[in-house]
Amino acid sequence: MLDMTDIRSELRAHYDLEPSLELAQEMSDIHARMGRVMPIVDWAIHAPYVRAINALKKQRNAVVLAHNYMTPQIYHGIADVVGDSLHLAIKATEVEAEVIVQCGVHFMAETSKILNPAKTVLMPDMDAGCSLAESITAEGIAQMRAMYPGAPVVSYVNTTAEVKAASDICCTSANAAQIVAAMDSDTVIMTPDKWLAQNVANQVPQKRVVWWDGACIVHEQFTAKDLRDFRDWNPGLKIIAHPECPPEVVAEADYAGSTANIQGWVETERPKQVMLVTECSMASNISDANPDVEFLGPCNMCPYMQKITLEKVLWSLHSMTGVVEVDPSVAEPARLAVQRMIDLSRRLAG
Repeated sequence: MLDMTDIRSELRAHYDLEPSLELAQEMSDIHARMGRVMPIVDWAIHAPYVRAINALKKQRNAVVLAHNYMTPQIYHGIADVVGDSLHLAIKATEVEAEVIVQCGVHFMAETSKILNPAKTVLMPDMDAGCSLAESITAEGIAQMRAMYPGAPVVSYVNTTAEVKAASDICCTSANAAQIVAAMDSDTVIMTPDKWLAQNVANQVPQKRVVWWDGACIVHEQFTAKDLRDFRDWNPGLKIIAHPECPPEVVAEADYAGSTANIQGWVETERPKQVMLVTECSMASNISDANPDVEFLGPCNMCPYMQKITLEKVLWSLHSMTGVVEVDPSVAEPARLAVQRMIDLSRRLAG
């Protein structure tokens, strides 16, 4: 657990972090990317941290990889690469900087380290875990293999390095259906998200998809009734669901896709009103790029993603703490599972 009182004292001894409207106005180019969701008075609080982090990145030869669920001040203010799990995994293999700061949850930092064993990977808060990743272990994979002998194991990237190492290949919500369809087996084991697996099974009926009983605490809270109620209250509303939602929610939506695909759908279709059935920060981060689109609730916050703050990122870069390590005996088979996913995704895309 980080002692934030001591951290704040140390940071303020080295950096000018007082809120500043003058600085906020000087950094208006960055604020413009999030002005629709962040008043200038709030930006005045964040701007000193953004300035300090961006300067420190140059000193440390560091890059920031940020997931779509990060807050706007991280997503627009300090990130060098933004995207969903697949995009971040691919970009992690292309990073030239010596230091990677992972703004997301712990399994994402592990993935970056697995793909870049010689680089320093920093996690601003080691407690930023994932309920889905914590729902399965390597022993769970062994149980599934015993139940379905010979079936390949496709594990979501939202898993620990240990689970990836015990799997045959990884997938993301963006490529799960393609990965499963490409498996040379009639039966395919998917772990750990049962809802993603069931949605994939609907997309790939030629396969017998079996799954582990795990779920995301953000996406499993939505119900089909929630969506119907919002349609009743807002006629003409377009609803987009993430495939980690239960199948009845996905069936009720106008479109279902990964975070990257959701963003692409909004930018292409330009609906007048849209509801994103996913983590709250997603709408905030694409709002200014789509000024003609009105984003309506509900949404759910991921408590783990919200643990990553500008203050913690600054501390991690300042102190070079929160270093992520993966045992080489685990890292190598885990890397193979992730690399198989990346390679297969590229072949299928080509």
